[in-house]
Amino acid sequence: MNKLQQEISRRRTFAIISHPDAGKTTLTEKLLVLGGAIRTAGAVKSRKAEKFATSDWMELEKKRGISVTSSVMQFEYDDYKINILDTPGHQDFSEDTYRTLMAVDSVVMIIDAAKGVEPQTIKLFKVCRDRGIPIFTFINKLDRDGRDPLELFEEIEKVLGIESYPINYPIGMGRSFRGVYDRQEHKIEWYNEKRERQVQKLDEVDELSTILKGQVDDYTLSQLEENLMLLDEAGSTYDFERIKAGKQTPVFFGSAISSFGVPTFLEHYLKMAPGPQPRRSSAGIVQPDDPRFSGFVFKIQANMNPSHRDRIAFLRIVSGKFERGMNVYLDRTGKQLKLAQPQQFFADSRELIDDAYPGDIVGLYDTGFYQIGDAVCSEKETFNFGALPQFSPEHFAKVRAKDAMKQKHFLKGVSQLAQEGAIQVYKTPYEETILGVVGTLQFDVFVYRMEAEYGVKLDIERMPHQVAKWIVSRDDAEALRRNSNNLVVTDYKDRPVIIFENDFSLRWFQQKHPEIELRDSSHNL
Repeated sequence: MNKLQQEISRRRTFAIISHPDAGKTTLTEKLLVLGGAIRTAGAVKSRKAEKFATSDWMELEKKRGISVTSSVMQFEYDDYKINILDTPGHQDFSEDTYRTLMAVDSVVMIIDAAKGVEPQTIKLFKVCRDRGIPIFTFINKLDRDGRDPLELFEEIEKVLGIESYPINYPIGMGRSFRGVYDRQEHKIEWYNEKRERQVQKLDEVDELSTILKGQVDDYTLSQLEENLMLLDEAGSTYDFERIKAGKQTPVFFGSAISSFGVPTFLEHYLKMAPGPQPRRSSAGIVQPDDPRFSGFVFKIQANMNPSHRDRIAFLRIVSGKFERGMNVYLDRTGKQLKLAQPQQFFADSRELIDDAYPGDIVGLYDTGFYQIGDAVCSEKETFNFGALPQFSPEHFAKVRAKDAMKQKHFLKGVSQLAQEGAIQVYKTPYEETILGVVGTLQFDVFVYRMEAEYGVKLDIERMPHQVAKWIVSRDDAEALRRNSNNLVVTDYKDRPVIIFENDFSLRWFQQKHPEIELRDSSHNL
């Protein structure tokens, strides 16, 4: 095994997905503590606390206690190099999450033990299933009263359409919670208030009842015995191939807030999860151990360090070895560029790096050169990995700077935030600026960031429109523009777009103009 293959084999790159408040950022923090990347986890919930979640870098996220951007963090554990992508749980930011899912090899899905499978989980899960991404499930908040585990397994199978295989099983729940029983390794992990890890190996399975006899009440014990027997006789059989294909999900129980079950989960995950995977490209399948370097930009973030006004393009390495200062070719333009200041993210700090390997996420300083979906290759014969998902906006608003003297800052801020992909920007023939977003919380974030990062206060006027369609022919766009009933605008790449108030007005337009070809997004125009 050469150095490249050796480095690939120890990489694990995954995203954490869940409904808001299921404990996603908390689990991320506890994993970082385990890997020694941070000393103490932030108080994610407490608005008044001095500490905040390390992965929520934006001031607004700290104030609200929610994640609205995807964070990238790397750490080492047990000789593995782990890249975690913590995604926003709020549905208004699902576009950012969808793009992030394009950059990972597996996914950890967190489910609240009391609430079960929630709407946002279903939405994100479908993206993973469609891509065949292996999914690992962590059922959280076991130290609170929750639903019966068998009921949760049934819901996972029924609602998400994936087989579940519990690796461990809870001993009680809420006040009666005593720990978990590992079905594969036949050991008990005891839950205790001191948060010390106590594991007891069983010589034989029958020993479980004897050990638990004095530790749990009779009802909890009989329920546990009955449920374990049911799982052994009627539950799914552990199938590693189905896990790799995203058709079976290994299930783990724990409490992220108290760190219980987190080390066990991580150790199992590292053995079971896939390393960097091959990717489809315009030149065929690209293997990670292909010596030619390649990667793609899945995220761009402006002002990660407000004092430096920097802009970072996040690059997922697909193949070959990345070296600082290397020359690469950008597929979209064919131009050569030098990757001079690559960074990797270690919780709340970032460091310049000399090299990186497939599976790693590298931050590249960007002066406006990159776009989301861009591919870079070390060879002049470039290729790309296809377009990343773009959603059609459902909410629109006119925006302008309150102070006309700030127009230059306003245009710069709008342009930079549009290139991140979180908002879509349109111009009317009268040079008015219209924002399009998937969820209304994105307006709040935009207004906040324009003031905090660019010093521009905004007037924002919500519009009744709900649907945007791209017009294929520019001649059609010109004809429609002359008809004052149509709101024809241009996007930031000057492509014509027509905005409708609702689906009814869209259907009415299509009946009246069957000859005009419309698209849901700007891809392939």
